[in-house]
Amino acid sequence: MIFNLLLHSGLYEWHKSVFLDELPEYKRSAFKRFIIATESGLDELPEYKRSALEVMRQPLEDRKITVARTKQTVDYPASFMLVAAMNPCPCGHYGENNPAHPCTCTPAQIHRYLSRISGPLMDRIDIQCEIEAVPYDQLRDTTPSESSAVMRERVMRARAIQQQRFAGSPLIHCNAQMSAKMVRQYCTLDPESDKLLEFTITKLGLSARAYDRILKVARTIADLEGAENIQKKHLLESISYRSLDRSNWGG
Repeated sequence: MIFNLLLHSGLYEWHKSVFLDELPEYKRSAFKRFIIATESGLDELPEYKRSALEVMRQPLEDRKITVARTKQTVDYPASFMLVAAMNPCPCGHYGENNPAHPCTCTPAQIHRYLSRISGPLMDRIDIQCEIEAVPYDQLRDTTPSESSAVMRERVMRARAIQQQRFAGSPLIHCNAQMSAKMVRQYCTLDPESDKLLEFTITKLGLSARAYDRILKVARTIADLEGAENIQKKHLLESISYRSLDRSNWGG
C-alpha cells in the first residue's frame, strides 16, 4: 500500500502491490494506528488491493477498530476523514464522449476495474461525485469565485450550529456522527421531500445506510445555509452526491 505514514514508531512506505494479510504483524498494527491518527487521501482507489481497502469498512462505519486476541478484545478510536479519487476505467476516458480521447477499454475491463471497489465500502462514503472535464470557456473565465475565507466562515457557522445541537451528547460533535435515532429527531422532512426521498431510495435501490447518509448530508447543507429545517433543495443536492450509487454507473 502506498501510504506514507508518520507514526510514533517511525516512517513507513507501503506499496500498492502489498496485501494487508501478507504484512508482518507489526506493520498491520502500524496500519491500524495510521487509521486512528490520520485523515487520509487515496488517489487511484481501484489500484489498491481490495483486501486492503476492505479493512476500512469497520472504522468508516463504527469510528473504531476492534482488535481481537485470544484473551481480550480491544477497541481503538478511529474517527477519520477518507478522501479518495478514481478514474472510471483503466484508460481514464470512459463516459467522456470526447472523439479526441475515446475509451480504449473493453466492457469486461471496465467492470473488472470498478468491481475492485466493493458495494459495502462505497456505501460508507457519504459524498460521491462524478467529475467531468472542465470546458475551455470555464478555464478562461475570470469571474471572481468565492474566497476560501468566506467559505471557511460559512463552515464555522455551520459547525457552531451543530455543536449547539449536540450540546447534550458529549460523544457527538457533528451531523456525520448522528445515530439512527438522532437522524429521525433532527432530519425531519416535509411531505413533499419525504415522497422525493422515498422515490429516490426505491428507484435507485439504495440501502438503509445510504438513506441515513443522504439525510445527514442534507442536514449539513441546511446548516450551511442557516436553515432551521431541511428543505427540498437541500435534499435534492444531497441526493446528487450519491451519483455512484446509480445502477447504470460503469455500464
